[in-house]
Amino acid sequence: MADSLDNAPEHIQLAVDLIMLLEQHDLSPQTVLDALEIVKSDFQQKLAINNKMDN
Repeated sequence: MADSLDNAPEHIQLAVDLIMLLEQHDLSPQTVLDALEIVKSDFQQKLAINNKMDN
């Protein structure tokens, strides 16, 4: 699996790393999902700002 992960797209590698990190903290699934919503919102705002700067 390590070889296939090394060749996986960057977003897949990041997802696997994040899953492993979150599982190490023994958090409830709801806590993780709540935190990920905040992270997603933050990165969506950064993307919107970057898109505005590119135009």
